[in-house]
Amino acid sequence: MTSPLNAQLLTAAQHGQTARVTDLLRAGASPDARDVTGRTALTWAAVGDHVGVARALIAAGADPDPQDRNRNNALLVTGETGSVAMLREVLKARPELTRTNRFGGTALIPAAHRGHLAYVRELLSTTRIDVNHVNDLGWTALLEAVILGDGGPTHTEIVRELLAHGADRRIADRDGVTPLQHARQRGYAAMVRLLAL
Repeated sequence: MTSPLNAQLLTAAQHGQTARVTDLLRAGASPDARDVTGRTALTWAAVGDHVGVARALIAAGADPDPQDRNRNNALLVTGETGSVAMLREVLKARPELTRTNRFGGTALIPAAHRGHLAYVRELLSTTRIDVNHVNDLGWTALLEAVILGDGGPTHTEIVRELLAHGADRRIADRDGVTPLQHARQRGYAAMVRLLAL
């Protein structure tokens, strides 16, 4: 059962109340407080993109890695939101880059498919995240950028970034279809040029 202080901390984190979070931490609330779903205050901060709250929690020693019942944690949430500012804060806590979401993907994979170019650049340039990790669907970040992207300039630049950081264009999906073949099937000419090099 969550203590009253911890419950208040979770609510304050969810609503982006940085001063309140700081006061509660000083009063003895745990920086690793979790709600009934297992979601931490830090993950709530990431969901709402409350960077000040995340900073306060991390300064108090919050663990970035615990995952809730949906397998979300602070880093994995940033892959969905695309918040570079929050990513930078969470990385200060040295999260495990190998943690995976409910689809078996690292933070890089949803960022690639959602078109979070600035985030992808930041994550690839500042960490050693596995650019060729394969999720439970059998897709890498490169495959998702092609299959779930729109073929436009942003997703094309994401493909370029992934390739520049070692993405293996030979890794195919479970049907044996490569990123290049997917790009050709969809008529994504700019991606085809990159992938055919």
